[in-house]
Amino acid sequence: MKLFDLTGKVAIITGSSRGIGRASAEALAEYGAKVVISSRKQDACDAVAAELNARYGEGTAIAVAASISDKAALQHLVDTTRASFGAIDVLVCNAASNPYYGPMEGIADDQFRKILDNNIVSNLWLIAMVAPEMRERREGSIVIVSSIGGLRGSPVIGAYCVSKAADMQLARNLAVEYGPHNVRVNCIAPGLIKTDFARALWEDPDRIKAANASVPLRRIGEPHEIAGAVVYLASSASTFMTGQTMVVDGGVTI
Repeated sequence: MKLFDLTGKVAIITGSSRGIGRASAEALAEYGAKVVISSRKQDACDAVAAELNARYGEGTAIAVAASISDKAALQHLVDTTRASFGAIDVLVCNAASNPYYGPMEGIADDQFRKILDNNIVSNLWLIAMVAPEMRERREGSIVIVSSIGGLRGSPVIGAYCVSKAADMQLARNLAVEYGPHNVRVNCIAPGLIKTDFARALWEDPDRIKAANASVPLRRIGEPHEIAGAVVYLASSASTFMTGQTMVVDGGVTI
């Protein structure tokens, strides 16, 4: 058995037109998976899918735009994947949002609800859409991209941290529910990664210098350094692992 071989597997990755999601889709395709590129804008998804098809062969990737806040759009994403590729073997819930910076005392109700809806509720929606077929086949891997924010408090992104801690508990709960059916649910908790999400920090020389100093590896991560964890959790290399949170943060939480 090749531990990381994903030949013939089908993976949906949300938020995959850039950053961690895109790097994860590229890595899954490299190991043989068919991938579904999804984010809010169809043209951005199309560009990534075209690049993957050029690199790994036509039919490797399709692009289906979907806003994670839109349940009907997520169902369309799942239905289109089934129509194009058949079964869904891997779901990577990567898309998330954080519309508020500052103390939680000052957050507006609609901002707080948006964070909870996009970062927790939408994950449950998507998982509920793909899990039944995985249970029936007695095979499947669900990966939620959480954050080390879910392990610590923050004076400026507290609501985001609450949502990411909830993702870890979502994985634990669903791992208990789906375990008897051989369907696995795990989280990845990245530290600071060089993505558009964190651009304000790594583009500021003083802030990035301070951030790097707090990391044992003395640098922030790159998207491809999270993609390896996604491949591991998607593949047969991790068949005895469920309900866990893999911390990939350059050592910052130690």
